[in-house]
Amino acid sequence: MKIFQKALTLNQRKRGFHLITDMVINAIPEIAELQTGICQVFIQHTSASLTINENADPTVRQDFEMYFNKAIKENDPDYEHDYEGSDDMPAHLKASVLGASVTIPISQGRLALGLWQGIYLCEHRNHGGQRDLVITIWGN
Repeated sequence: MKIFQKALTLNQRKRGFHLITDMVINAIPEIAELQTGICQVFIQHTSASLTINENADPTVRQDFEMYFNKAIKENDPDYEHDYEGSDDMPAHLKASVLGASVTIPISQGRLALGLWQGIYLCEHRNHGGQRDLVITIWGN
């Protein structure tokens, strides 16, 4: 069994859903050494998240943003945690709903994503800053 781990810092992005699949793959070229294995991508933040979804049509990413903004509204007077701005608590809630990591099978030295699947960075803050990921792969 081989295990590799890399850190990846993503540049600041605007609020929304951003494809990062190629950045993840490029950050850990050792994936080519594994015929069968697992890749876990973990984000070290509480106001951004990761998910896997449609990688071709950008309107899917726009609709994700629209949906989450409707489902988890800003400026709710019941929020106690609001000292970092109106997008702060909603960002934490959105990140909890979507999650801090994705797990993808590795097959024949490549991520075994479906034809239309990609890894999204889900930026929930208006000014979230750089985002740090830890990518871990293991297998044979």
